Amino acid sequence: MERIMAIYDVDQTYASRFADFVNQREKLPFTAVSFTSLEKLREYAKSHSIEILLISYEVRKEVEGIEAGQVVALCDGEVVEMKGDCPSVYKYQSGDSLVREVLARYCVQPEAAALTLLGKAAVTIGIYSPVNRCLKTSLALAMGQLMGRTERVLYLNLEEYSGFSRLTQEHYDHDLSDVLYLYRQNACSWLRLKTMVYSWGELDYIPPVRYGEDLNQVDPEDMADLIEKIGAESGYEKLLVDVGQMGKGALPILQVCDVIYMPVKDDCISASKLEEFEEYLRAAGQEKVLGRIQKLKLPYHNSFGRRETYMEQLLWGELGDYVRRLLRGSGGESW
Repeated sequence: MERIMAIYDVDQTYASRFADFVNQREKLPFTAVSFTSLEKLREYAKSHSIEILLISYEVRKEVEGIEAGQVVALCDGEVVEMKGDCPSVYKYQSGDSLVREVLARYCVQPEAAALTLLGKAAVTIGIYSPVNRCLKTSLALAMGQLMGRTERVLYLNLEEYSGFSRLTQEHYDHDLSDVLYLYRQNACSWLRLKTMVYSWGELDYIPPVRYGEDLNQVDPEDMADLIEKIGAESGYEKLLVDVGQMGKGALPILQVCDVIYMPVKDDCISASKLEEFEEYLRAAGQEKVLGRIQKLKLPYHNSFGRRETYMEQLLWGELGDYVRRLLRGSGGESW
C-alpha cells in the first residue's frame, strides 16, 4: 500500500522542492506529494490516506479537519511546541536533517514501528583483521565511498574509539548507542533507525557509539542479529561493517558477513597473529568463515596530511587506486 507524505507550505516552491528531494533521494516507504492550496489538499485527503502531513506552522489550525496519521508543522523561526499543538520542525535546514526530524516525530507512534522497506537483503561486507594498525578503517571508508557512487551503501563502525566525529567534524544527536538501546528494548525498526543515518560524501552511515562500553552491553550474537535485521529491512544494497577488536566476540558478526576483507602485514608478529586466528577458526569448526576471508596487502603510506581533507586524499592516493582495482575485480594484491 502506498503511504503518502503530504506537504503544504505557504511557500509553494519550498513544498515542491522538498517533495522532489524526498522522492528522489530518500528510499523511504513514503511517496511525497506537494500541494499549492489548502483546498486541493482537502480534496485529495477525501480519497487518499495521508500518513504524514507537513504543514506551515501559520496554518496548522486550518487543517484540523484533514485526517492524517501524523501532522508536523514547518516553522521558519524558533520551534516552540505549545500544549495540544502538533510537533514542529525547523524548515530551513538540510534536506537530510529535516527528514530525520520528521521521521523522529512520526516514529513516536507505536504503529510506525511495523513499517520496513521491502526488497532484497543487503550484501554484508565485513572489514576485519586480528592485526593492528593495518589501515582497516581507511580501507572501509575508501571502499564505502567508491561503492556508494553506483550502489546504496550503509557503513557501520563497531570500534570502541573510532575517532569518526573528529574526521567528519559533525555533531550527532543520535548514534549507534541509541540503536543498541532500541534493540534491547525490542523497539528497533528501520524507519526509526533511518532518523539516525548521516551521509559523508557518497556514503551513508550510522555514527559509532559515543562510549565504548555501550558495545559491551550487547552480546555478540545480538549484535549479529541486529546487523542481519538492518541488512534485511533497510533497502540498502551493501552493508559495510567495520568490525572492531572484539576478540572471539567478532566471530558471530563474521558469520553473518557474505565476504570478509582482511588487511594483513608481512612482519613476523602480524603473521603470527594471523596464524593464531586461523587456527582458532578451524578449531571452532568455522571453515565457512575462513573461506569468506580475502586477505589484502594494502599499499603503505606515511600520512594523509590534514584530517579536514582526509577523505579526498584517501580516495585519490595509492589506497584509493588499490580499492578501485579491487572493486573492478583485478584484486589489487590479494592472497
